[in-house]
Amino acid sequence: MKYASQDLRDEHDGILVGLDILDSMVSRVKSGHKVEIDDLADMIRFFRTFADQCHHGKEEGLFFPALEQSGVANAKGPIGQMLLEHTQGRSHIAKMAESLKGQTADLDRFVEAAESYSILLRAHIQKENKILFPLADQSLAKDLQKSLLEGFEDHERNVMGENVHEQLHELLHKFQHKYLPDFHR
Repeated sequence: MKYASQDLRDEHDGILVGLDILDSMVSRVKSGHKVEIDDLADMIRFFRTFADQCHHGKEEGLFFPALEQSGVANAKGPIGQMLLEHTQGRSHIAKMAESLKGQTADLDRFVEAAESYSILLRAHIQKENKILFPLADQSLAKDLQKSLLEGFEDHERNVMGENVHEQLHELLHKFQHKYLPDFHR
């Protein structure tokens, strides 16, 4: 049986690649190397679309409600903490985007927000992978798992749109070559 959490774990892998790229961009900016503003904007778009709209959208709209229905606490439990961190992540993304507006980008502000975002999201992913997802795998009934997977597919088709996932993975692949020196095809 495929668990709904496996789909989310797979997305975490893509998000972690995005964070590696973002960290490399930040490193370059901090060391005085040029990073194209359009590339920074593309990474913001990746995190807004893939990490937030797609991944967090599935969690908030489908996965967390199913967990709550199965008895996992929200308000003072793991779901509430994950929701708080989603909100914090959106704030960091908004700060990154704001730093690129106007005639000249505020790269110091971008770096600060990007570093905070990377730290937050890496810790967040670890909590979900190590604590929340194993709990879900034990708590969610087989038929609910199947229903969640179908809901995830609907979310990608109806909310994300046709081929968006593929386009974002192509962007990551392009940036892996450009920003991750140890990346090999």
